[in-house]
Amino acid sequence: MSSVVSIIVTILVVCAPIAGGSSSVISSPISFGSRSILRSIEKGKAEKPDYAVELNATSFDSVLKETPATYAIVEFFAHWCPACRNYKPQYEKVAKLFNGADAVHPGIILMTRVDCALKINTDLCDKFSVGQYPMLLWGPPSKFLSGSWNPKDKSEIRSIDKGRTAELLLNWINKQLNGSYSLDDKRFENEQNLHANVSDPGQIARAVYDVEEATSTAFNIILDHKMIKPDTWAPLVKFLQLLVVHHPSRRCRKGTAEILVDFDDFSADNKKSPNVGERQPLRNYKICGNDVPRGYWMFCRGSRNETRGFSCGLWVLLHSLSVRVSDGETEMAFTTICDFIHNFFICEECRQHFNEMCSSVSNPFKKSRDLILWLWKAHNKVNERLMKEEASADTGDPMFPKMIWPARQLCPSCYRSKSSKDDDKNEIDWDEDEVYKFLIGYYRETLATFVKVNKQLNNNNPDSAFADDLAVSAHAVVVPIGAALAIAVVSCLFGALACYWRQRQKSRKPRRSWN
Repeated sequence: MSSVVSIIVTILVVCAPIAGGSSSVISSPISFGSRSILRSIEKGKAEKPDYAVELNATSFDSVLKETPATYAIVEFFAHWCPACRNYKPQYEKVAKLFNGADAVHPGIILMTRVDCALKINTDLCDKFSVGQYPMLLWGPPSKFLSGSWNPKDKSEIRSIDKGRTAELLLNWINKQLNGSYSLDDKRFENEQNLHANVSDPGQIARAVYDVEEATSTAFNIILDHKMIKPDTWAPLVKFLQLLVVHHPSRRCRKGTAEILVDFDDFSADNKKSPNVGERQPLRNYKICGNDVPRGYWMFCRGSRNETRGFSCGLWVLLHSLSVRVSDGETEMAFTTICDFIHNFFICEECRQHFNEMCSSVSNPFKKSRDLILWLWKAHNKVNERLMKEEASADTGDPMFPKMIWPARQLCPSCYRSKSSKDDDKNEIDWDEDEVYKFLIGYYRETLATFVKVNKQLNNNNPDSAFADDLAVSAHAVVVPIGAALAIAVVSCLFGALACYWRQRQKSRKPRRSWN
């Protein structure tokens, strides 16, 4: 018996290097089951990421509601279906173009999948009349929300019949969008499309999603680097108060308000701990909602991973705040922005330069126009400095070189000179009245246009809270001064009452238990 065992062991030892190609492959106990061998082989393969978003009955509505994409494709499939497994690589080829952080064409189509073989999705698949696998449906994301589909009914949701290969599916999409997308499209290869951000004022409307991304990223940086301390607490509260009133995104205003409601509790904890950023409860808050950050940029997308992105999104946030404050809030907004950058912007050199520009202001701002133009000039000073540094170090974005802004093609009336020769010499004679009008239109009114388009895509749905709140924020500045003062007084009274009530609640003795 022992001789038989020794022979088996010898065979295994001799054969194992042959099967693996090298004796170094053997790093774990030998498994005799065929499934274990298959698992070992599969582990050696590099797993490809899925670009299509896997949905279920629980996440279906929330993901489709929050997506910035104009259209959505939902693939209904079953994991046990061989045809579905064979189709997945084809579907993923197209999804790679539109989904994910490295998408070639982000924000246009959200491509998703629902596994109808899972019991949790049975009712969802029934609502959309799934009678074959795989089945593809196309439509505006809002039309999928709490909805259904029947092939006999007229609907904006359509079945994709000709999409059994990646080429056929993309051809079908191109016909719907009058596009020319190709499976060979590469990220950033089309310079003309990239520069549309510079020449097309309508592009800023999509930057509202980048403002959300920047807000969430900034909040996470503050927590990750443990930057909330007793001396930085007040500047953070002031900035959050500015966001809760004037942020262009409803999601961020709502998330910021939720944080501020419980801030006095964190303040009490702060007396015990020098670093509130370490406290887990604060990390549980999502300042712009659960689906943000998304991990990619739209308007602020650079041609390199290390360019644009967060810094661009933060500038857009600051500009969008500046055009929404009233005259009476101008000085407060100015000091709040300066203090926020000074305390929480982690790039030391950038922070110092911004602090110098803030310190150079000798007289308080009395008009919102003053803040709007000061921030514009500050941004151009930063661009002018970085132009020289990036040219010297060859670290700039070749598709988005730093420039004095706005470009002439974006705002011709902002330039007094009719010739572009002076532009290259940094001797631009600006018409600041026209620049002011442009900034108001660019960072405020264009977002209102975005809201109108968004409402049209949602078929003027009155329950579209995101669009409604964007509209309110977009027109915050045009509130009459008298009405604004009345609102401010009422708000202060309500705030004082709420604070008094909260203190009474805290000081109340707990009720005795019946036990």
